[in-house]
Amino acid sequence: MLWSLLKIVIFVVIVAALSLGAGYLLELREVVLVRVAGREFALTPIATIVVTLALLLLVWLILRLAGLVVATLRFLNGDETAISRYMNRRSERRGYEALGEGMLALAAGEGRLAIRKAQRAEGYLHRPELTNLVIAQGAEMVGDTKLATETMKALVQDDRTRFVGIRGLVRQKLEAGDTDTALKLAEKALAIRPANAEMQDTLLGLQTRDEDWKGARATLTAKLKSGSLPRDVHRRRDAVLALAHARDALADGKIETARAEAYEANRLSPDLVPAAVMAARMAVEEGKPKGAGKILRKAWDAAPHPDIAAAFAAIEPNETPKARLARFRPLLARHPNDPETRLLHAELLIAADDFARARTALGDLHETRADARTLTLMAAIERGEGGEDRHVRAWLAKAVTASRGPQWMCTACGHVHADWQPICENCERFDTLAWEEPKQSAAALSSAAHMLPLIVGALEDRSAPDDAEDAEIVEDGEDAAETEPQAAQN
Repeated sequence: MLWSLLKIVIFVVIVAALSLGAGYLLELREVVLVRVAGREFALTPIATIVVTLALLLLVWLILRLAGLVVATLRFLNGDETAISRYMNRRSERRGYEALGEGMLALAAGEGRLAIRKAQRAEGYLHRPELTNLVIAQGAEMVGDTKLATETMKALVQDDRTRFVGIRGLVRQKLEAGDTDTALKLAEKALAIRPANAEMQDTLLGLQTRDEDWKGARATLTAKLKSGSLPRDVHRRRDAVLALAHARDALADGKIETARAEAYEANRLSPDLVPAAVMAARMAVEEGKPKGAGKILRKAWDAAPHPDIAAAFAAIEPNETPKARLARFRPLLARHPNDPETRLLHAELLIAADDFARARTALGDLHETRADARTLTLMAAIERGEGGEDRHVRAWLAKAVTASRGPQWMCTACGHVHADWQPICENCERFDTLAWEEPKQSAAALSSAAHMLPLIVGALEDRSAPDDAEDAEIVEDGEDAAETEPQAAQN
């Protein structure tokens, strides 16, 4: 309030002072004589002030006009001036508008429009590191491979966009199926940006497909160092790569390398079943059966698996069924309620001709887990206990149409493999196989194949059916499958 009042007072004082000064000048009767080119001009004080101001304005206009002329000449000469800066700002504004429209066209899926807008933006901006990105993506969108390749090669020439250009070329080579060139380009891209997770995954996939296990392990270590891979996942995948290397070395006759890599794979991931099996077999060949048993027991502790049981049996291949059963008891004591443990126990008892205890070991698995292996074992028990042939056939008929149980299945595409592989045979993805039960499986029965000679042999001992009787099995299978075995109820 006080400040507003003070400003009003000051304004009034200034106006009053100017009024007094103007009145004083008007009352003066004196004149100012000005001599120009021999002529004299008599001016009153007011006229003198007006003329002076007019002359100052004229001088200012002349100076500004001279500056404009000089700026125009400098602009025409190519020097930076206010005019050039104005024109540059105008071009820059139009260029970024065109670039923005091109990016919006990309987002809308209009590739050709994006290319035109980017080319127009380049005419204004002269920023190929920006406009070429839009042009390359637009060319890929419309399928103009030639333009896309040329643009990406131009990006490679610039240090600022070299990685982006190589990345685009890698994607193009992969789409064209040229994995060899894509592999070399991916290595160059990763050398530029070692921490780029996408290029790490791409290179790792290419190296595993090319079975370059050593290079893949180096890439996996780079992923760990960059923080894009958890340590536990790194150990698991590093073990898979070491195991794959061990298998290749064994196939090439490099026993020492195979043994070292197998032990390394088992050390990194003791629960990796194929690694434990191979390490155990290597230990047996090296004359270390106790070491092999220790490896397999540790793997069995993690998760019971039939391959582990088979490798454990191979430690003493010539032992009697009763001796084998006794040697397996420490293994059977672990996870006693696990279905795999119960199936293994039943198989060992069947081999020892103890069919009653085998039925007890299986328990209700034929109801809760009625897969082909369980039903085959029930058929063997039925035959061993002297059951009728139709009951045996009923179990076998059920086994034919039952689930094949857990198998090595790719968790990415669902493809079932007869044996574990580091890479899926179908989708070529790395480390995707898991021991799971497929929802629907047409794979051949493999897990209980070793039981078939026992069953067939028992059938042949009891009776030797001719070809006509064998043919009747197929006809009677449907009816027999519906008949509940009476022996299972006793």
